[in-house]
Amino acid sequence: MKRAFTLIELMLVVVILGVLSAMVVPKLAGRSEQARIQAAKTDINSSIPLALDLYEMDMGTYPETLDYLKSRPGVGSENWRGPYLKKIPVDPWGKVYIYKCPGEHNSDSYDLYSPGKDGNSGSDDDVKNWE
Repeated sequence: MKRAFTLIELMLVVVILGVLSAMVVPKLAGRSEQARIQAAKTDINSSIPLALDLYEMDMGTYPETLDYLKSRPGVGSENWRGPYLKKIPVDPWGKVYIYKCPGEHNSDSYDLYSPGKDGNSGSDDDVKNWE
């Protein structure tokens, strides 16, 4: 004699899976954006500043652009010991980090930030090295 699931049993399993996914999916959906923000914070507060500080130790000043971390700046660069970065970093949303030296907010060094998900500088979702 063959045993099989009844239609009611199958529907009950589908309903249970639906309820579970309705509870779990919304909690996981916001995590990807949080991970992107954390990755940008790590770049802005750790990896890129390390390369900038190494450049500054070798050259005596911070670079004019992030491009100088990858390739020799030109005249007067005999102390350059790079490349300090293998490639010019982009933020988790695919945009190049914005670097200003001297900085408007950090006048003794540099400003480094990502315009965030919306891509607009000065908005609430900017990830920056000040404040």
